[in-house]
Amino acid sequence: MLAKGKELCYDDFIKLKEVLTMLQDQHRSTARVLDILEELAFSPDGEGFTFTELATTLGAPKSSLFPIIHTLEERKYIQKDRQSGKYSIGIRTCLLNAGFQDDGGIKLVSKIMHSIVDVCEETCQLGILDEGNVFYIQKVDSPQKIRMISHVGTKLPANSTAIGKALLSGLSDEAVKALYPSGLPRLTEHTIVDMHQLLSQLNDIRSKGIAWEKEESTSQLSCLAVPLYSQGIVFAALSVTVPLFRYSDEKEQIVRACLLNARKEIEQLAKSRKLSLA
Repeated sequence: MLAKGKELCYDDFIKLKEVLTMLQDQHRSTARVLDILEELAFSPDGEGFTFTELATTLGAPKSSLFPIIHTLEERKYIQKDRQSGKYSIGIRTCLLNAGFQDDGGIKLVSKIMHSIVDVCEETCQLGILDEGNVFYIQKVDSPQKIRMISHVGTKLPANSTAIGKALLSGLSDEAVKALYPSGLPRLTEHTIVDMHQLLSQLNDIRSKGIAWEKEESTSQLSCLAVPLYSQGIVFAALSVTVPLFRYSDEKEQIVRACLLNARKEIEQLAKSRKLSLA
């Protein structure tokens, strides 16, 4: 440490620079571990990446990536398929996820979601906002043979989904605009890509307490969702997705009732247990 009143000489400056560089490198290594796990968890085909693909995707030198990959594989946080050479999420990462799922709060939310599916027989999903995307953290599948295909860990543009719009409804108009400096992304021809139209719909969601979309994220699917509040802040959202050929006024009323009842239960749970999913 530099004594009070002592001038910073050249040697002191070099030592300080070395310390700061070391701390910066440590932080970069930590970030790199998280980057690797996120890329593998959210790989498009679910099959992971080769070492070269990871280095290219992350924009990282292979020399700095190799020891991190080696340690993660050795500790079983990632695993390598010997035939394809691709890395994917390992058993210890799955165990960490299981620990999160077994937490009292998320476990009870999952039970509520199962109750929704028991009544409406459609897929129910739970998501949080990750910048301009909805990040799906829990899902209960429909028992129907024909149903939506999705995965926990998936991210979709929030403006294109009912659950995403339910999440965005908790933000101010200015905060929503700031999430999309390059404009609203489009997934289908029905996706809302006009900011004024989106903000108008978010205003309706705030007043009515329920969000909706029809073929805005996926063809032939419609979805309803509710924002979940804790201490006046939207901390998550819950949705039910219905194929259009099963959608009817009766089905819509059943789904609405299930979601609104579930919202009351989860918000009470959040209040009593100080539940936070973000």
